[in-house]
Amino acid sequence: MKEHKYFDVIIVGGSYSGLAAGMALGRALRKVLIIDSGKPCNQQTPHSHNFITQDGKTPQEISTLAKEQVAKYDTVTFFDGLATSGKKTEKGFEIQTASGETFGAKKLIFATGVTDIMPDIPGYAACWGISVIHCPYCHGYEVKNERTGILGNGEYGFEFSGLISNWTKDLTLFTNGPSTLTAEQTAKIKSHHIKIVESEIEKLEHVQGYLEKIIFSDGTTAQLKALYARPAFKQHCTIPETLGCELTDDGYVKIDAFQKTTVPGILAYGDNTTRMRSVANAVAMGTAAGAMLNREIIFEEF
Repeated sequence: MKEHKYFDVIIVGGSYSGLAAGMALGRALRKVLIIDSGKPCNQQTPHSHNFITQDGKTPQEISTLAKEQVAKYDTVTFFDGLATSGKKTEKGFEIQTASGETFGAKKLIFATGVTDIMPDIPGYAACWGISVIHCPYCHGYEVKNERTGILGNGEYGFEFSGLISNWTKDLTLFTNGPSTLTAEQTAKIKSHHIKIVESEIEKLEHVQGYLEKIIFSDGTTAQLKALYARPAFKQHCTIPETLGCELTDDGYVKIDAFQKTTVPGILAYGDNTTRMRSVANAVAMGTAAGAMLNREIIFEEF
């Protein structure tokens, strides 16, 4: 085992949320360690949008600049590696990494995001984040008024049909099998001239992630510029669960209004806690978490 090091706060996850919290805590004179494996969920996305001052930049550009700015604070230390396990101690917590290092801290923050589970549709994973997209606020403007699809069914398909109709009127809902929409939902969708296709999808045809058409198992096709979808996901890091943090019914880390988990001393924020997946929201949550955690430490010791 390598040398054990102790910090005020360990942040597991060094993307936007983790870096924002690290800056807030570092500026509050806390001794902070940020552990990051370098695999953000949006690494395939070509551009980030709807984040003021950073609109249109690549995710890598934003995170690189953020890390450079956080690294200027001598109160913040970075460790490039994968956190693999954690445990409670008399002094707080310990985190162990894949390479064998062990670090201790009074408090833990998990900004570890989620892992999207790609459906078994050839071409889907290659298009994910490029032309198969999840958020109209992040990507909708770039494909406004284009021929657009929604991959969904039931309540999600109905809700997104209404939402995406704000960005384009050339819209089709692909249920990838028999529709589970109610008769009322079906009538409402069709009244807005949104088509419903129930054919099963065989594959997505694309060029370097840019969607060209859907090919169905019955041999028919549908040309598209973009396809909205919401794949299943799992927590990217299971350490919060092993430490006793509860998950919500939807699979997110359960937090309160102060971003505290159900385990005292552990906070979580960012994509692992909310469906609102955007860079701006991640940064806002990280900054708030850092400030709130610093206040907690102050009044525990005051």
